[in-house]
Amino acid sequence: MHPAALLLVSSVLPAPTDYAALKHSIEEKRLSFSVAYGMADSASRIALIDSARAYLFDRITLDILPSWYGTPWDFNGITRTPRKGTIACGYFVNTVLLDAGFRLPRIKWSQMASEPITVKLSHRVKRFRDRPVGEVSSYIQAQGDGLYKVGLDNHVGFIVARNGVVRFVHSNYYQREIGVMSEPLDGNNPLANSHYRIVGSLLGDVMMTAWVEGRDLGAEP
Repeated sequence: MHPAALLLVSSVLPAPTDYAALKHSIEEKRLSFSVAYGMADSASRIALIDSARAYLFDRITLDILPSWYGTPWDFNGITRTPRKGTIACGYFVNTVLLDAGFRLPRIKWSQMASEPITVKLSHRVKRFRDRPVGEVSSYIQAQGDGLYKVGLDNHVGFIVARNGVVRFVHSNYYQREIGVMSEPLDGNNPLANSHYRIVGSLLGDVMMTAWVEGRDLGAEP
């Protein structure tokens, strides 16, 4: 990419959040949910999980993901710090979830095929084979706002639906100097060009209960 284009992209990136402070605040909030959950009756636990889900969806989509925009892609990228070093697509997805407070085997999962992990984490899964990307967009719109994990022929990322707007957020090897970005589902990108797509709905009750209780997702059956 031309240096002027890189400068333009950098100029429109949001200011980096104090990422360590962000992670700390999320963990403090998780602990407060955990204490309340341990003291709650069954009905109150349902409401508490709903509240935790809304909180974490906001923190991931409004704070964590934008902090990573502009972190360059590299096949061997494993950075833990936004915009310092490089990050591969699988490491990006699992690092985001880890930094959101989920206990998971970041390195192991980042080196695995995405499908079994997507199935493990998701409360709803939809597969598309040799279908236009517009069908994926229509499916997400029908499901509504939420955080989705999408596995492709040889790539993985998130789909974010928020206030009816659907975006593909990933570490983009098509534009490796920019790397992590948010873009429309259609266009010249790995999602639109993939023959196979598996879309999993994240932050379901099982996943969120594990978050609240601090349980390791890698150990979940």
